[in-house]
Amino acid sequence: MTILAILIISFIASLVRSTLGFGEALIAVPFFLLFLPVEVAVPLAVMLSIFIALVVVIQDHKKIHFHSAKWLIIYAILGLPVGILVLTYVNETFVKTGLGLLIILYSIYSLYFKNNKTLQEDNKFWLFVCGFLSGVFGGAYGVNGPPLVIYGNLRQWSAKHFRATLQAYFLPVSLLSVVGYYAKGLLTTEVNIYFLYSLITTLPAIFIGRYLNHKLKDGTFFKYVYWGLMLISVVLIVSALL
Repeated sequence: MTILAILIISFIASLVRSTLGFGEALIAVPFFLLFLPVEVAVPLAVMLSIFIALVVVIQDHKKIHFHSAKWLIIYAILGLPVGILVLTYVNETFVKTGLGLLIILYSIYSLYFKNNKTLQEDNKFWLFVCGFLSGVFGGAYGVNGPPLVIYGNLRQWSAKHFRATLQAYFLPVSLLSVVGYYAKGLLTTEVNIYFLYSLITTLPAIFIGRYLNHKLKDGTFFKYVYWGLMLISVVLIVSALL
């Protein structure tokens, strides 16, 4: 039953990540925790993130905005320690609920109110704000995606470029996490075995997600992204209140 559950969860989470470019962690981790201890579930989810990012980067490296990804990564690294401090010292229920509500409100605003703010080229101020906040949110609760969505929308990236560029961001950031897990002895034989099993459904999900991503019209892509953000925010709030 555990292996079957991992196969199903890995497929759904990988499909969401490959289609939208983010969001698998808040699907994978809560459901993995129903069957696995936290010291197995979290490293397994991060290893999946690395694998998905690596495949997408290989698939669509020509669609990556490397300049944007580079600065988002640098500023995210600066925000990570702040996120860890938030995780350590601030009430978890308060922060998760507040963050979830903030993302929902922003998503509703972006969906239903016209926003003429766009960036024709990379902007250091917005790269810093979105990159730094992605590091803070990621360091605190593994929710890197929302600030990256804001920047991608400001730059009016196509669905293909958004998906590819986010994987160029997630790949090194997730690798840093794995180094930390390795140092703490969390990359056990059990984690590696479950990871190998998960590839059975993760790999086809990545290719199906790529197909769906490329079918999405650029003008409507961010509508799906914002609906995805709202669903993820609901999961975040529910996990905080339970």
